Amino acid sequence: MIIKKEELGEVLPSIQEEILNANGNVVALTGAGISKASGIPTFRGPEGKFKGKDSTELANPYTFSQNPKLVWEWYKYRMEIIHKAKPNPAHLALAELENKGLLNAVITQNVDGLHQKAGNKNVIEIHGSIWRMKCVNCDYKTQINEPISKIPPRCPNCNNILRPDVVWYGEVLPEEAIKKSHELIRNAKVLIVVGTSGLVMPAARFPGIAAAFGATVIDINPIITPVSEIAKWAILEKAEEILPLIVSSLNKT
Repeated sequence: MIIKKEELGEVLPSIQEEILNANGNVVALTGAGISKASGIPTFRGPEGKFKGKDSTELANPYTFSQNPKLVWEWYKYRMEIIHKAKPNPAHLALAELENKGLLNAVITQNVDGLHQKAGNKNVIEIHGSIWRMKCVNCDYKTQINEPISKIPPRCPNCNNILRPDVVWYGEVLPEEAIKKSHELIRNAKVLIVVGTSGLVMPAARFPGIAAAFGATVIDINPIITPVSEIAKWAILEKAEEILPLIVSSLNKT
């Protein structure tokens, strides 16, 4: 069912009932759209271009092997944007849901760390984090809290180049994160999908899997996506407006 903002009041009690009756087995699946209101350009959109190259060329192990300086310049640029960004009302609403014991976990395709900044504790990052780096040669990994200063950064153990600990095009997703995500999806009573295109695998399969296992799927996205066809309610509005309304309605119970 397609829902506009002005129609939300009609279905809000039903959404509220589904979330409360899930007994904490609510999972959120988030994509780039949830962070757009925080000023972070969508990864796959035209704003993702850098020095004439798009994300498929830059988030690419081959490009990194040929020109690590260019890739790191792009990531430094992205780090500077993300470092200034703050969680928006959609992030904060999901953190409040978890704090109330109503949200089990957030599975995110984002690498920006804004869910953790907002206060979510159980966050599964299936595409990694821009705030971690790993060595291309040895098993060295490190966490950072601000944009890097030296490009390209080097491993303190073996002096090889460090790379962002994110999943690039053509790479395998972290096994443990995917395993945990599938477990959460199969056990979810409610899946809230926020700001994702429903096109990027394997996350694009998650709403269908959840529905097949009996979950109620709620899609929140300003545009119709493949998830809209699966969802019980597809709310065609901005998440930063809709999620706080849903959470505030739960406050009144």
